[in-house]
Amino acid sequence: MNAKKRLIYILIGPVLFVATMLALKGTLGLAGAQAIGTLFWAVFWWVTRPIHMTVTAFLPVIVNAIFGMVGMETVIAPYASSSVILIFGSGLISLTWSQTGLDQRVALKILSLIGPSIKSQIIVWMLASIVMSTVMPNVAVVALLTPIAIAMLSAAGYHDIKKCAAAAPILLCIGWGAGIGGVGTPLGGAMNVTAISFIQEHIGKEFMYVDWLTRMVPYLIIVTIIMIIMMISSFKSVENIEGTKEYFKTSYAALGVVKRDEKISGILFVIAVILAFTRPLYAELLPVLEPAYVFLIFGAFAFVITAADKKPLLSWEEAQKNSLWGMMLLFGGGIALGKLINESGAALGIAEQVAKMNLDGGFVTVVVFVVFTVVLSELTNSTVSSAVIIPIILSITTRIGLNPIPYCFIAILGYNAEFLLPISVRAIPASYGLDTSIMMKKGFVFVIVRMVVAIAFGYLCLRLWPGFGTLSNM
Repeated sequence: MNAKKRLIYILIGPVLFVATMLALKGTLGLAGAQAIGTLFWAVFWWVTRPIHMTVTAFLPVIVNAIFGMVGMETVIAPYASSSVILIFGSGLISLTWSQTGLDQRVALKILSLIGPSIKSQIIVWMLASIVMSTVMPNVAVVALLTPIAIAMLSAAGYHDIKKCAAAAPILLCIGWGAGIGGVGTPLGGAMNVTAISFIQEHIGKEFMYVDWLTRMVPYLIIVTIIMIIMMISSFKSVENIEGTKEYFKTSYAALGVVKRDEKISGILFVIAVILAFTRPLYAELLPVLEPAYVFLIFGAFAFVITAADKKPLLSWEEAQKNSLWGMMLLFGGGIALGKLINESGAALGIAEQVAKMNLDGGFVTVVVFVVFTVVLSELTNSTVSSAVIIPIILSITTRIGLNPIPYCFIAILGYNAEFLLPISVRAIPASYGLDTSIMMKKGFVFVIVRMVVAIAFGYLCLRLWPGFGTLSNM
């Protein structure tokens, strides 16, 4: 981006803020209009990127410090919330995987089942990305699998990714699959933790992870099957790659037997995951030990446990260097933006306006929520979409006398997975040479289909599943 274009984009942000403030202050009140103006400013910069996305995440603090829309503690607290602790703790455990080589072993073992045809390539890469992203951050999954895919293509004789026809479907499977798989569990990404934090605040009780699984796993299975079929159909004319299965088998064999440190890393992760999903069993005995702190505890163990080389399993220097600080700050900024919109009265004002649409909680309501969520997540990312939309949905549904829980679940279906733009996790395969025009051209159809599936699944659950909106802790 040249300096002139960058300057124009930078200036458009505050112009949008001022224009929105003037246009909406009569409807939402001054503070509410300023909050929505901050949203538009942040979204514009997140889409056009004149400055880094993480820096944009500080806008709620900066703008609120000047205009005082809400108390500063309201917008500061999200940057160090328990949700950020969860991301940090799970990230520490993931780092032990990369430090010990367990991440590569797991990936190569999964991928050693791959065959030479594009069909099998699509199935395995998509499933690997989806399954891994259900319990790991999407960014971590894409960052892990993309270099392995590039290495595989290189071993097969394709050194120029831009000229390799098979690279596009493989890299798209990784980038898109991570987004799809994120919906499977609360551990799938910051966007899910964001939604849970708002739901917990609304109900005044702890959200049990088992409630997420029972509603999201059926949807994940359905959308996975549909996406794989669409990928195979979209790239059926691409020629096969020979020798890839042998490459993975050879690479896996070269790793040798599972090392002691790899076993310890795996055990830390497995125990933390089990404790997170069996939370209802010990919630009364240990009321404060939420999953966020479970992952922090087991992540901290990595600094205490001595590795085979007599050094800590994970050093602070490595944690400091490789932790996803930017993602945590972006996550905190997204929640802060949602808090700003909620606490300033903007969400309530929007809810009052939407209430005038005579939404009754039926099919039209589901369509409005899903479309709004999908569009925002495609333009920014799922974390931002979650932070902005969940508070609005809570306000709207409460305002018109509906149980907000099922509509929050439906919105979650909408924001998980993005396809169009080379931003967020999709920037990683793009940086390795994926043609972004292919991403946008193919992605448009995938966006429409996934949106239809989310609407249909959400509406059917709303109508045919009596307990869809009832949480086990309510």
